[in-house]
Amino acid sequence: MIKPVTLHGIAARQPKPLARVVGITVAAALLASCAEPRPMGDPLDHTPEEVGYYYQVVDIPIPEDIILEVGGLAVLPDGRPAVATRHGEVWLVDNAYGERPEAPAFTLFARGLHEPLGLLRHEGSLYTAQRGELTKMTDTDGDGRAENFETVYAWPLTGNYHEYSYGPLLMNNGNFFVSLNLGWFDRGESRAKWRGWALEITPKGEMTPMAVGFRSPAGIGILENGDIFYGENQGDWIGSGWMTHIETGDFLGHPGGLNWTSEPEWTHFQLAYDDIPNTGAPMAEAAKTIEPLKLPAVWFPHTIMGISTSAIIQDITDGGFGPYAGQVFVGDQGHSKLMRVFLEQVNGEYQGANFPFYEGFASGILRTAWGLDHSLFVGQTSRGWDATGKAPYALQRLVWTGNVPFEMKEVRAMPDGFEIVFTQPADPAAAGDPAMYTVQGFTYKYHNTYGSPAVDIQTLPVRHVEVSDNGLRARLVVDGLREGYIHEIRLGALPSQSGAPLLHDFAYYTLNAIPDGERLTVAGAHAAASEPASDVSAGLKHRTQPPASWNSGPELTLTLGTLPGLRFDEAQFEVKAGARVALTFNNNDDMLHNLVITAPDEADHVATEALNLGLRGQEMGYVPDAGAVLFFTSLLQPATTETIYFEAPSIPGDYPFVCTFPGHAATMRGILRVRA
Repeated sequence: MIKPVTLHGIAARQPKPLARVVGITVAAALLASCAEPRPMGDPLDHTPEEVGYYYQVVDIPIPEDIILEVGGLAVLPDGRPAVATRHGEVWLVDNAYGERPEAPAFTLFARGLHEPLGLLRHEGSLYTAQRGELTKMTDTDGDGRAENFETVYAWPLTGNYHEYSYGPLLMNNGNFFVSLNLGWFDRGESRAKWRGWALEITPKGEMTPMAVGFRSPAGIGILENGDIFYGENQGDWIGSGWMTHIETGDFLGHPGGLNWTSEPEWTHFQLAYDDIPNTGAPMAEAAKTIEPLKLPAVWFPHTIMGISTSAIIQDITDGGFGPYAGQVFVGDQGHSKLMRVFLEQVNGEYQGANFPFYEGFASGILRTAWGLDHSLFVGQTSRGWDATGKAPYALQRLVWTGNVPFEMKEVRAMPDGFEIVFTQPADPAAAGDPAMYTVQGFTYKYHNTYGSPAVDIQTLPVRHVEVSDNGLRARLVVDGLREGYIHEIRLGALPSQSGAPLLHDFAYYTLNAIPDGERLTVAGAHAAASEPASDVSAGLKHRTQPPASWNSGPELTLTLGTLPGLRFDEAQFEVKAGARVALTFNNNDDMLHNLVITAPDEADHVATEALNLGLRGQEMGYVPDAGAVLFFTSLLQPATTETIYFEAPSIPGDYPFVCTFPGHAATMRGILRVRA
């Protein structure tokens, strides 16, 4: 039997058998036969303010000769993780449990695959989505290696690098779900059939196109009730990352794949790319005129919550992983973090709130899977895109210590505001003070431009708060709610009744529909106030025309471009002090970049200030209004160019140049060397 696991001196709950692990059925009898996880060892002197008091990360050592860039992850009935890698291998890992697994054993199950980005165990075989097909892998003789490789269904490719394929998931009807990236040709396009689509595939290889409108659906997950969700990444037509419920016949937002809606296999609507209004109006406005357009259930504000949405997994541990049973955890590759999502249905459609959860993983998160002890295996890779976790790849477990943090557990929509549910009783006097709360509503543009700033930002007055007798609920009456908008809810230094501070003090609720019901009677209404935008583009720091005083033009012309892996194509320039310089920045990458020249030794500080710009970051080009910023370009779309004109500093020295788009500054930097 599995005993309670002691985590740094705190007894965790005894695990209950997992009924389902995102497409993997685990019988209770098999749970009893798996190896016992090793206890966590000696207590450590953690306090609630320190990392590791509530959740702890356990590294799983990887042999030096294995490049475990995780693309797929599944847990077998005996508890072993199976790991698919971007290099085309599948490994089975023994001895992966315990606080410090010293000698995990890696067994090669399969090799020679084409960048598999998903893994599923079903009826004794492993399934994966390669670049061009759904593949079934079977160990026919029990030696721990696959001998039989079967193509379940294949789809065409152009060979474009951006044509990733993800999955599969096991649907409730026994069929497989696969999602396909668009290709990238200076914009997202579907030049190979079904790119930008979700496919439903039977075990016999019969395919039905299920939904269209994906750009880069790297994160897919299925709830216990069978509902499928996917995570999208910012790009053209995608203002910010989101998570959307997928149903047959949906259009999810990106028009790049609509050219296949006239195919006979598709029996729903017919639309073309040019049918989608490219006005920059909010997506909710476009949905009023495009019937099949499905709005995201939850938006992830770009750079605040993350930059590259990945793994989606529901908490099915019934309290074995903390107080969030039934909620959803979502990974982010660029920020090496997990977010938490509370979902509810209003008028039959999903919407809800997302919260920070845990950050500081070793590399970029791509896949997750539940261990049989209710820990969460987290598969990671930087994949050359860079991530806040600097390891090139990692396999880790996240383990609950049994301590319950003081958090906003849920945020629910009310007819006149929101109801916040806490994990612990809040201090009633503080929680009942409207001044404790700040609410802002905003949205993103829906257009073919790459990404969007947060727009139409309004501060919404909190007029009244009612706190439940037990201190676990606070109902906020908020003026100015808008359907189709995201609502940022921030709390001040709200303590619990025991005096513990909130671990995370903000959430983002996507309000697609305001529910019907009883409103609280509160006197005095206030109008929402729009916030003016800061303008750091004015002045001498961002000149896109040569000054009139430059009668003879620039003395020096410099050109800078980009390389794959978040790098500039030049690491250093040398200029004379006071020289007139024309610097052309070519963004030949597939994502947004800027170029910021800073005072000596100030690049890291400026990059941090850019990250902290919050909702207004993209609107400001991620250039903070700081004295250490000397010169900068706009935030450039892919395949665009800008030239800036400036006079080099008069004091010789090394002046860093850096891309301050969040997550890029670690590698996208160089030196402007000023000589006397």
